[in-house]
Amino acid sequence: MAEFTLYTQDNAPEESKSLMADSVAAFGMLPNLHAVMAEAPTLLKGYQVLHELFQKTSFNAEELTVVWQTINVEHECHYCVPAHSAIAASMNVDQGIVDALVNKTPLADAKLETLRETTLAMTRDRGVISDEQIEKFFAAGYGKQQLLEIVVGLSQKVMSNYTNHLADTPVDEPFKKFAK
Repeated sequence: MAEFTLYTQDNAPEESKSLMADSVAAFGMLPNLHAVMAEAPTLLKGYQVLHELFQKTSFNAEELTVVWQTINVEHECHYCVPAHSAIAASMNVDQGIVDALVNKTPLADAKLETLRETTLAMTRDRGVISDEQIEKFFAAGYGKQQLLEIVVGLSQKVMSNYTNHLADTPVDEPFKKFAK
């Protein structure tokens, strides 16, 4: 396995330094994921932009968590599962939702469960999902906008999950208590 550098603002590529400062401003720390991504400034910038855009979708905190964690768990991302468990806690998402997502058990809320199922189908089948799944998604109260917004979350998570697989990114200390 290739060994990746955990960059700091002192030794990072010049194009990544301001992006890393943005990460510190947003998270109060430099997440190790961002320290790895600094190797490729375009990756770090793209990830930051998608993260910001996904948070501006029509999804609420619970729905954002459902999309993020469904993908993280399906991709078996050792870093993003605990990181997004911590993010969910900071957004006051019910711990029962997070636990169900991490443990791959159905969500108690039928609408959120349909969002989980649809996100999982999109992840597993690379966006090719059945008409029945789409109809179920629409019947749950979601629309075309939300179906397309899942693509934004999925794009963001591919960037982070795949980076973490390649780099075996160490889990940050604040996220370790959320690791299973």
